[in-house]
Amino acid sequence: MNQGVVKSYDPITGIGIVVRDKDRGEVFLRPGSLKDSVFRTLRQGQRIIFETVEEDDRTFITSVRLGQDGY
Repeated sequence: MNQGVVKSYDPITGIGIVVRDKDRGEVFLRPGSLKDSVFRTLRQGQRIIFETVEEDDRTFITSVRLGQDGY
C-alpha cells in the first residue's frame, strides 16, 4: 500500500500522475484506475492511498482508496 498526492488528473481521459510519499517518485493513473473506488474524479493536491503494479518499466496505480495510514 502506498500513499501520495495527486499531481495532475484529467477527468476526460482518466490519466494522471501521483507523487508517492515514500520516495517522491511519480506513479501513473491510467483509464480505469478509479474503477471500483469511491472516486469519480481526483483533484490536484488530494491525498490518496493506492496499490501499484510494474509494467513496461513504469509504475501504474491499480486501485485507489481514501484516507491515510490505518484507514
